[in-house]
Amino acid sequence: MPELPENEAQRRLVDRECLHRTIEAVELGDDVTYIALPGDNERARLVGRQFTETRRHGKNIFLGSKTGPWMAVHLGMTGRLIPFDAPEDPPTKTKLLVRFEGDRRLAFRCPRKLGKVRIIDDPDTFIAEQKLGPDALTITKRQFADAVGSSRSAIKAALLDQGKLAGVGNLWSDEVLFQTGLAPTDTAANLDEACLETLLKRLKAILEAVIDTDATYSKLRDDWLIRHRKKGATCRRCGGKIDSAKVGGRTAYFCTSHQS
Repeated sequence: MPELPENEAQRRLVDRECLHRTIEAVELGDDVTYIALPGDNERARLVGRQFTETRRHGKNIFLGSKTGPWMAVHLGMTGRLIPFDAPEDPPTKTKLLVRFEGDRRLAFRCPRKLGKVRIIDDPDTFIAEQKLGPDALTITKRQFADAVGSSRSAIKAALLDQGKLAGVGNLWSDEVLFQTGLAPTDTAANLDEACLETLLKRLKAILEAVIDTDATYSKLRDDWLIRHRKKGATCRRCGGKIDSAKVGGRTAYFCTSHQS
């Protein structure tokens, strides 16, 4: 599932390609059963308006203006926002199409239908209603210690809890634990203040590094877990072996040697 870096890369793409263009229509694509998309009246709220800014919080992307309304996009597992120009056809599996004046278009492509698009009044209210925690890039040390550091859950599960920390999923929770040498099963509340501070600092550095590559994993360092994240692989940090286990209902990948 796309996590914070992938969503930030998508936000930046839309920010570059789709702002300050008057919306002529917002249309449904093909085969839109069993996917959360806005109805006719909601889509009509955007017609005649412009997206003048974008925001992102955790795994949610927002397109709108100061006076609203906003389009809130959750990519799900396979969703993508794809700007393109007519007369080119929309990408296959397009579920929602924003038509701007002129040739520019914005497609929401979502093959597995696990993404969501909503029309909302403002992002701050939406974030509060969804009970999302602080964004992983902007969370403070105190917020992180209070939310994640107080959890009696395994640290892997605490990092995945979007109510505590918005934007981190399976990939980057594994990566930060790998790079800081913590076992995914370590109890979050047992980590001291210095350990939590190091964990947060490294997490932000990882997310920013992935964003800098536009979430292109092949551009990341070869000794990162993401480059050899499979059971039985050799750890390129210590020579140990990569193993996997269920932690908090999710599969964690970790080195059996240096993560202890």
